Amino acid sequence: MKTIVSSFGRLGLLALVVALGHSSALAQSIWKWRDKDGHVQVSDRPPPVEIPEKDILQRPHGARAPMPSPAASDAASMPDGPRVDPTLEAKKTKMQTDQAAAEKAKKDAETAKRNQAKLETCQRARNQLAALESGQRMGRMNEKGEREILDDAGRAAEIARSRSIADSACN
Repeated sequence: MKTIVSSFGRLGLLALVVALGHSSALAQSIWKWRDKDGHVQVSDRPPPVEIPEKDILQRPHGARAPMPSPAASDAASMPDGPRVDPTLEAKKTKMQTDQAAAEKAKKDAETAKRNQAKLETCQRARNQLAALESGQRMGRMNEKGEREILDDAGRAAEIARSRSIADSACN
């Protein structure tokens, strides 16, 4: 009878030790942390990497803080945000400056071309007006493609038209 009690005692003691060991193992795999809203979170998994070390309230025995990804650690280590490559920024700035200079040069070329065309139109209108006012015989092509000599009414109409063109192009 003594052996049964002693074997039951050993078995009971072993069961007790296993049960205690199992519950302590479960208790050791618990993480507790305070989230960004101040609420306590409990999980068997580590908190997200954005949770600061000071907000982790409990961790499993021997567990280390979760390692942040390289991008998150770079951004977290920089007080003003992510790190910027100065060479890349210099190239980007140079490219933007070159584009702005090219656009300005294009606009300047278009303006110069318009001004040159306006100057030529002005000169042609003045020459035509001078010829019409000189009194010499003038001819023009009609709608049929035939040449006709201007009479006094046609000359007056052409003088008015040339003067209008000269006024708009030469100012």
